[in-house]
Formats: sequence, structure tokens, C-alpha cells
Amino acid sequence: MSAGCTRRATLLAAGALAASAALRPGFAAERPVVRAGVLKFGTVSWELDTVRANRFDQEAGIDLRLVELAGNPATQVALQAGGVEVIVSDWLWVSRMRTKGEALSFIPYSTAVGALVVPAGSAITGIADLRGRRIGVAGSPLDKSWLLLKALAGDRHGLALDREAQPFFAAPPLLNSKIGDGDLDAVLTYWPFAARLEARGMRVLVTVSDMLTALGQPANIPSIGYVFREDWARANPAALAGFQAAIGRAKTLLAQSDAAWDRLAPLMQAEDDATFRTLRDRYREGIPRRWTAEEQAGAAQLYALLARLGGRELVGDAATIAPGTFWAGGS
Repeated sequence: MSAGCTRRATLLAAGALAASAALRPGFAAERPVVRAGVLKFGTVSWELDTVRANRFDQEAGIDLRLVELAGNPATQVALQAGGVEVIVSDWLWVSRMRTKGEALSFIPYSTAVGALVVPAGSAITGIADLRGRRIGVAGSPLDKSWLLLKALAGDRHGLALDREAQPFFAAPPLLNSKIGDGDLDAVLTYWPFAARLEARGMRVLVTVSDMLTALGQPANIPSIGYVFREDWARANPAALAGFQAAIGRAKTLLAQSDAAWDRLAPLMQAEDDATFRTLRDRYREGIPRRWTAEEQAGAAQLYALLARLGGRELVGDAATIAPGTFWAGGS
């Protein structure tokens, strides 16, 4: 066979192979790419890694790619710069950005928030016992859980925690270390870190959901969610629908299958079996069960309370949640 014939045959074979691949269901070139900004060992990566491992993204008609970033501020910058399509944040931030003219939207990820944890043998049995105590708080003085705890302490016990206790604001890993060493009497922290303390035998004094209920607020509101640019969602409705379908299947699998969690063990970095099980169980408890107009109205109610407690430093110039914060779909 001549060189020309050989080249033509090769090209024909390559063309036939490409055509055959393109006809296969879920062929990658036909699927829109959705880039999600994640923290390498964050809880969101558990869910999205499950999506990819089980090809839920491909079956939903998308190609999900995870972009590992250094921290939550980095994920927000990446979203705003167009480096990723989706991140996880809270709806307070989404509303604040919308008020500034940046049209972001939110769909639920988790209702889990956090808890106030004390050592197993602590004499602290209620919020009133926090007077004079050393309280570690994850984040800053504007942390939403801290604002709620202060409000509850003031309303129910006449206790001004800012003045009558000793708050210590720091990153969650440091707080877990300090309470383990006996340097703190209590820690108010995010749910994965509270779960780790609980697995070590420490006692949950009150959850953030308990605080919300005591303050007359709905306790089943998704606190954090997947956040994306509204213009991207409107221009790519199939990509967003595919993403929602894929994460829905991952949540269902993680809610029902222990084997799915065994595969995630390296990502979870659990120190022992008790920690592994507690992290798994708390994630499952935080899976949103409903997201209707009722829950969205409850979030607006909670926003008003947080705006009153945190003021402009927390919510910016808007006393009420910005319209469009919660994605309603449509074109």
C-alpha cells in the first residue's frame, strides 16, 4: 500500500473512532464543564468526590471538575473572577453581594451549623453557667453562631457574654487543641470540629439549631449552599440542572450507604472509628429535607434577626435579604 493510501486509511479509521465515541452516551466533549471551588479536606469535597466517583455528573450530562483552593476567601475570589462556576458559602454573603450589584444565587447544601461543646466532666450544664468561663469561638466576633449565643444568653439569663465571659476567637483546629489541653472551658465551633470533639467524649451543651429554636427562629434552614453567578445559570440551564441532579444523587447515596463512606475515609482524615462515624452521622443529619417557600421565608426572618444583632458589619447596607438570593430558576 502506498504512503498516501496508508495516510488516508489512518485518517478514516481515526474519524470512525471519533464518530463512534461521539455517539456513546455521556461523551465528554458534549458535556458542559462545571468547575467547583473546594477546600481539599472540606466536607463539600466528600459530596462532590462522591459525584465524580460514581459518574453521577456524566449521567446528568455534565463534567464536574474540582478546583482545590486554599480557603473560603479564595473560593469567593475564584467565583467572582470566573475561575469556577460553583462554590459553597452562606446566603448572608450572597445577599450582601447582590446588594452591592453582584448577582449571585444560592441552592442548599446543608442545614448543619455547629455546636457549643464542653469537656465530659465539666460543671457547665447550661448557658447560665458560662459566666466567667473561657469560651473559644470559631471565627470572629461577627460569627453568626456567637451572635445567636449572645442573644440567647442575654434574653434568657441576663448574661452579657462579651463582658461576663472570656471569649477567645480563633481557627477551629486551634480551639479543638486548646480545649483538649484544658485551656478553654467551652468551644463554639463549626459542625465538623464539634463532631471531632464529640467523638473524643466531649459533651454537646447546645447546638446552633437549639439556639434558633429557643429564639423563636426556624431551625431547619440550610445555612450554607452552592453559590453561582446568576448570569452563568441563565446562560447554562442544562449545566445547572445537571449539577443539581448529580449532587442530589450523591446526597441520597451518602444518606443510605455506609460503603460509600468507607471510600471517603482518606478525605475525611478521621483519627479513629468513633470520629469517622460521628462525622458521617452529622453530615447525614444536615442533609436538607425541604427547600420550599416556607424555608425561604424562614431564612428571611433569620436574616432580619442577624441584621439586628450584627449590624452593617455583618450584612452591609440591607436590613432585609436581597431579592434573588435564593435561586428560583427560570430564564
